Amino acid sequence: MTVSTHQSSRTAVPTEEDTTLAKKSSQTLASYVRDNDAYRTIVVQDNAISETVTIPAVAFHLLVDILTQMAQGNAVTLIPVHAELTTQEAADILNVSRPYLVGLLESGEIPYRKVGTRRRVRYQDLLDYKNKIDTLRMQALDELTAQAQELDMGYK
Repeated sequence: MTVSTHQSSRTAVPTEEDTTLAKKSSQTLASYVRDNDAYRTIVVQDNAISETVTIPAVAFHLLVDILTQMAQGNAVTLIPVHAELTTQEAADILNVSRPYLVGLLESGEIPYRKVGTRRRVRYQDLLDYKNKIDTLRMQALDELTAQAQELDMGYK
């Protein structure tokens, strides 16, 4: 699992044992997910020591989502929405080259700030841009599909 925050970062890809345990855990915890709860109380046990912990329901849902992804063998990255990313980190998230991302920044497509000579991109701004271009791509795809159907190109 990969956890990235401002202060620290930890990278680990789930092992086969982790994947198996995550599958069982996610299935068990998913049965306790309720949309109207404000919090969930869980019992954490370590050897003979047992402790009851109350966590926000949102965090409980996130834990189930993380375990579900791990059960599929996927690494998971947690990034706070207020985090600032380097241009390489931002390019990796968009799956584009760093020079292409810098072009987007310089053209004003994505807001950024400079720290000395380095550019920093807010994660939320990156998500906003990604959502915008994904919406535009889906609209273009819908238009192409409609045109193909109008021209009877074998798509129904």
